[in-house]
Formats: sequence, structure tokens, C-alpha cells
Amino acid sequence: MAFIKKLILAIIILVLAFVASLVFWAQQPIVTQGDPFQFSIKPGSGLNSAVQQITSEGMPMNPIMFNLLVRATFKTTKLKAGSYELKAGTTPMHLIAQLVRGEYAQESLSIIEGWTFKQMRQAIAQNPALRHDTANLSDEELLKKIGSDSQFAEGLFFPDTYLFAKGAKELQIYKQAHAALTKHLMDAWRTHDSSLPYKTPYEALIMASIIEKETGQKSERDMIAAVFINRLKRGMMLQTDPTVIYGMADKFHGNIRKRDLETDTPYNTYVRTGLPPTPISLPGIASLTAAFAPAKSDALYFVARGNGTSEFSTNLSDHNRAVNKFQRKE
Repeated sequence: MAFIKKLILAIIILVLAFVASLVFWAQQPIVTQGDPFQFSIKPGSGLNSAVQQITSEGMPMNPIMFNLLVRATFKTTKLKAGSYELKAGTTPMHLIAQLVRGEYAQESLSIIEGWTFKQMRQAIAQNPALRHDTANLSDEELLKKIGSDSQFAEGLFFPDTYLFAKGAKELQIYKQAHAALTKHLMDAWRTHDSSLPYKTPYEALIMASIIEKETGQKSERDMIAAVFINRLKRGMMLQTDPTVIYGMADKFHGNIRKRDLETDTPYNTYVRTGLPPTPISLPGIASLTAAFAPAKSDALYFVARGNGTSEFSTNLSDHNRAVNKFQRKE
């Protein structure tokens, strides 16, 4: 009987000692070398498989102890699949909390204001952190996938920096960017000035895309908008080079020649009145704002001064003098 008591006592001491060592181990930082350690857990993985995946990628951690710690904290079925990043100072207990909450490694992708949709697709396709699920889709097929009934993708995506978990689908970025553009556009349309020459939100989007390509100066965008809106109201041609360039597509090699301005395309605003049929770029918030809130001005012309700003004129005579001064240096 005394032997059994001693055996039970010994077992209790051993269990308590192990529990104490597990608690101590659970609170010690996992030591990694260099940059934050990245690892992934595949969807559908059980605890044993998840632990095996983590350690097989080089995590310097005792897999048996971690397995037991997860079980002891009753988190066996709560670990979320995904891509993670182990930062310096993370303890096994913190790691379990990270896996339970699904605190995935964050990647980012920047869509730049003024890019074309073609450039956006290239940037997304070349991002190594994304799962490339749209590579074989045409623009039209991609639009259907994100729930858009539009036939043309240009201009329908908001330029911004998007965060995503490593391994996320490309389609997620397209959906986010399209939803953001739609929200910004419709918010502006609901309160827009009815005197503006737009019949639909899409026409305002086309205008915003032209403003985006015409100037990099945020302070001048409302004046650029005023010029084009004044021209539309008067039935004048917009005569804006970026639309001509867009219509030339791969035929543009850096310079616009006289014959390019005279060649008829749906986007040549030197030979056609009104707005082009679609946007010509992805406009940012400043250009969208300018399209709906142009400056109070009678300006009909502008010319680049050569220092990043523009000279605005209300009549052709003043405009010609500005061209001679700033472009021809006369």
C-alpha cells in the first residue's frame, strides 16, 4: 500500500513538473534567425498535420511540446489555415493565439492613379504573393466574375493600396477595387450638380479619367475639369492628347504626330466631339472630385508652362500667346 502511495505521489510530481516545464516553455520567445519567419497551414489540416507543416518549414520549435500545448489549451480544432509570419519575441502561447485568430501575414499591392486597366492586370499577375486565378480570363470574363455587367473594364477599379493575406486569390483584389470605385462614384453622383454635362455616372467617370491623365498637379485638377466641362457645354471638341494616345494603343511610341491627331478613332477628341466612349485610365479620388466639383472659371484652354503647372486662358488669342511663350519660347 505504501508503495502504491509513493508511486502515485511520484506520478503526481512528474506530472506537475512536466506541466511546469510546459508552462515555462510556452512563455519563452521562439528564436528565429534574421527576417520574420514565414509559414503556411493548408486548408483542411488537422492539428498533427498543421504542426508537421509548421516545423517542416524550419520553425525552430519542439513539435511535441507545441502539439501538447495546443491540446492543453483546448484549441485543437480552432487553428485556422493560411499564411503567417512569426515576428521576433513571439512565444508558443502567442503563436497559438495568432493561429486561432487567423492573424495572417499581410501582403500589399498598390494600384497607381492613372494606370490603365492593362497595367493593373500586369501588376496583379506579377505579384508573387497572390494566387493567380484570373490569368486565363478575358477582361469580359473577369468583369462577370466580379458581378459587373459592364462590357469595358477600363476605369472601373479604384487605385489604392490593398492589403491581403499571402496566397489570396487575385479575384479578391479585383472585387475590392471595383467595389471601392463604385462606392466613390455613386456617392458623388447622388449629390452632384445637375448643371454638369453628364447624363450618367459613367460619363463623369470618363471625365475623371481624362483629368487624371492631363495633370499630375492635384491643385490644378479642378481647373482642368472646368476647361473640359466648359468645352462640353459649348459643343467644342475636347482636343486632349491622352485620349488620342489611348486610342492609338500599341501604335504610340512616345510622340504624337500631326497625322495621329488627324486619324479618326473613337478616342480622338480632335476629330470627334463629346466624351470618348470609355474611360482612358483608373482615376483617383482627386480626379473624381474634380469631375464633380470643377473650378468656377470660364477657361477654355490650357498649356503646360514647363514647370509642371499650366497656363489657363478664356479665349483663343490669349491661349496662342501662352503657347508661343511657354511652348515655342517666342
